[in-house]
Amino acid sequence: MILTDRNYHPMPARLPVLFLAALICAFPATLPAAKQQPNIIYILLDDAGYGDLSCYGQEKFQTPNIDRLATEGMKFTNHYSGSTVCAPTRSVIMSGLHTGHTPSRGNREIKPVGQFPIPAATFTIAEALKKAGYATGAFGKWGLGNPGSEGDPVHQGFDRFFGYNCQRNAHTYYPTWLFDNLQKIELDGETYAHDLIMDRAVEWIDNHHKGPFFCFLPVTIPHAAMHVPEKYAAPFRRKFPEFENKVGRYGNNKPFARNPAAQFAGMMTALDHGIGRVLKSLEEHGIEENTIVLLSSDNGPHKEGGHMPDYFNSNGGLRGHKRDLYEGGIRCPLLVRWPGKVKAGSTSDHISAHWDLFPTFCELAGTETPRDLDGISFLPALLGRKQKQHEYLYWEFFEGGGKRAVRIGKWKAVQNQLTRKGQDAPVEIYDLMTDRAEKNNLATRKPELIARARDIFKQAHTPSQIWKFKWEQ
Repeated sequence: MILTDRNYHPMPARLPVLFLAALICAFPATLPAAKQQPNIIYILLDDAGYGDLSCYGQEKFQTPNIDRLATEGMKFTNHYSGSTVCAPTRSVIMSGLHTGHTPSRGNREIKPVGQFPIPAATFTIAEALKKAGYATGAFGKWGLGNPGSEGDPVHQGFDRFFGYNCQRNAHTYYPTWLFDNLQKIELDGETYAHDLIMDRAVEWIDNHHKGPFFCFLPVTIPHAAMHVPEKYAAPFRRKFPEFENKVGRYGNNKPFARNPAAQFAGMMTALDHGIGRVLKSLEEHGIEENTIVLLSSDNGPHKEGGHMPDYFNSNGGLRGHKRDLYEGGIRCPLLVRWPGKVKAGSTSDHISAHWDLFPTFCELAGTETPRDLDGISFLPALLGRKQKQHEYLYWEFFEGGGKRAVRIGKWKAVQNQLTRKGQDAPVEIYDLMTDRAEKNNLATRKPELIARARDIFKQAHTPSQIWKFKWEQ
């Protein structure tokens, strides 16, 4: 189910006059004619949990610039990541297809450097917006194709890419190289890459402020290793002195994190500072009202490099972490600010996921949405209008014994141990309306939901030559 240009169906050139008139009259009901094609900034955090932002309940540090997106926009409470690890989530975002259909369904390295490339035939969200007249830039971590491959961002619709092409290189914040489009940029190993990446992103926004532009910001914070300049960590060393003798290690990615609690809080502070720079750039150019800013995370919180997600309540009281398909592994923040369009200080309980971004951005841009996407535009929810709902949300994951999950309204089904027990592995059932922490398995009381979940597991999964469950091998 890989989308190609053959799957892209623009409107026919010749339409009946009455239909065109109706279309012109109807368009302002979606987007005001005076502000066509808003700039789009999508910020994707790396391993930030549902509870890692102060506007979502974080108490041990504050994220004031990120919180502005909530106070000046909308906070979603039922938003989900594309997967529970990095690469497949990015594939889901780019393709608009959930993990049962998307080209990359797991983390897989390509030697000597890079990850499994999404195919050239993949029609990405960047290509759709570029067709609609947008300048397209990506700054941060890619992870969807080794440098120069068909999956490289410059071959997938981006005019400009700066950052980590390779996820493994992104395991250090003091790399010896990054990529600027297809050019390898040598670094001294002492430059904090996050700051450099934000420099390039803000510079690009400055240069394209007349718009329309699409800026994709898949930042690396707070993925391990726990690296941050001392000016950000120092205040938290005083706040968390009990961890000063604790050292967090993430492979051989030095420096090792002395007092990882202070390092983590400092990283989130540095992240917040960088996002403040982005917002300031919009203010300086007077384009706030014609720029929609969205912020989310690629999966739940990690437990690596010395990070203590339970201490910080990083999963917001949800069950599980990164690599789990319980809520703590896949429910993530979503904040959306669009002054004058999205009601300030509003909250939405609309059930949505990363594969909804593609159709949402197409609708924002006023361009045709490709057929056969798994996503549904949530622009109506943003504008306070009647919103179409998903029949279900689906995930599959091939690590950790093999896992699948589906959300059907208020119900959640989780199936683990697929490698050992196959398709007949037990299915757990949870009522997320009354049990968001997934403590009470209702499987014995809900055989009809188990049957429904098993049907979805079959229909939502298309075979892949690369990503296979045990029974497909």
